[in-house]
Amino acid sequence: MRVDLLSPDTASPSSNPPSDPSAFEKALDAIGVVLDGATRAENAFARGAGSLQDAVYERARADVALSVATAAAQRSAQALQSILNMQL
Repeated sequence: MRVDLLSPDTASPSSNPPSDPSAFEKALDAIGVVLDGATRAENAFARGAGSLQDAVYERARADVALSVATAAAQRSAQALQSILNMQL
């Protein structure tokens, strides 16, 4: 008689990688870089050294990055508020 081990159909739990304590700082720095790039592109257009297309594109990228950061901050604040409102 042969016995085969059964394996579950669900995905095996993966171990979470260690969190980087400076990840938040890196994310804010990345947003700052995008915003600075937009400002530089707009200033270059104002001086006549850059194109309108570059200025609009960089501003759109900065707006999206800022919107994502704002949404993430709001969700984090809501989650924290929910945790703090839990009764023990």
